[in-house]
Amino acid sequence: MGFFSDFKASLMKGDVLSLATAVVIGGAFGKVIGSAVEDIIMPIVGLLTGGVDFTTKFISLDGNSYETLDAAKEAGAAVLTYGNLVQATINFVIIAFFVFVVLRAAEAMKKKEKIAAPAPPAGPSQEELLTQIRDLLKK
Repeated sequence: MGFFSDFKASLMKGDVLSLATAVVIGGAFGKVIGSAVEDIIMPIVGLLTGGVDFTTKFISLDGNSYETLDAAKEAGAAVLTYGNLVQATINFVIIAFFVFVVLRAAEAMKKKEKIAAPAPPAGPSQEELLTQIRDLLKK
């Protein structure tokens, strides 16, 4: 087989298509979660923390005191922007919570489907079938 036919065969495998679908859905889900975090959750967190914007928090390593992060960067000072880490941590916790809630809801739906599915009709057991075959052979 040629290179392109091998490539086409590889792409058409079910695992690759499932993975591609998961990536696309994951990207869309990430946008929904990101919007929920930035547009709904973070304003509430900001209200609870008194309007503190964590991304502007920093420590100047040169010992000088600067009004803003931009002023410190313009002065060429090395800064530790610990506020970005705090913000990223808050975002991570919120996103992890949303993913947990969605996965828990999906599991609950799977359980309901399993409960709602009718039981397969009970047929004769293997022993009963063998007994019937034996009886037929005796005749």
